Amino acid sequence: MANFTITLGNKNYSSWSLRGWLALKQCAVAFDEVVIPLRRSDTAAAIAVHSPSRRVPALTVHDADLTIWDSLAIAEYLAERFPEAGLWPAESDAKAVARAVAAEMHSGFPALRRELPMDMRRRDPELGQRQTAVPGVAEDIARIVAIWEDCRARFGDDGAFLFGAPGAADAAFAPVASRFVTYAVALPPVAAAYRDAIMTWPAFQDWAAAADEPWVIDFPELDRPAQSAPTPAR
Repeated sequence: MANFTITLGNKNYSSWSLRGWLALKQCAVAFDEVVIPLRRSDTAAAIAVHSPSRRVPALTVHDADLTIWDSLAIAEYLAERFPEAGLWPAESDAKAVARAVAAEMHSGFPALRRELPMDMRRRDPELGQRQTAVPGVAEDIARIVAIWEDCRARFGDDGAFLFGAPGAADAAFAPVASRFVTYAVALPPVAAAYRDAIMTWPAFQDWAAAADEPWVIDFPELDRPAQSAPTPAR
């Protein structure tokens, strides 16, 4: 058994799981996976076996008898344990901004999360056009584009990612890049190039290949008034 086990939701849908998984993948260590289908009657009980919050992702560290049940906390733990992975930039100003934008993604953009749920297999420009007209979605997209453009301009000279090399901030925004492809969201050139860098990131492609799962989640809330829509699957 590997020293690390990460508990995930469906790879096609679980944006939070993708964030934690990419951070772990960046560390180039062996790990096992437990994938639990979401939005089923037994989902909460199944996750509770591995995560005290009943949410995913959860990282179990066997040699420390430790469980970490939040994607940002997973990234912070891994950055301390595997500094050579470069999950955060080495330079202090860049590191501070990387943490800030990852935290903003972690806690913000509720309209985008609700109206454009991650669905990696789907390609639906018509739905995207409709959902981006919902109040708050365009504002969330504009803020994300501004973050991407700012980070690329200030810190991205050494590579195609927000801070040059891929890291925890890119893991935080990878599900958004996927959403922008799913719903054909139009982006300006710098943001589009960054989206493409995420989509061709080998670690992301490994996840995407595994997202061809037997489970299907419908999102009937996309056909309801926005104010009544529940939070999408984690």
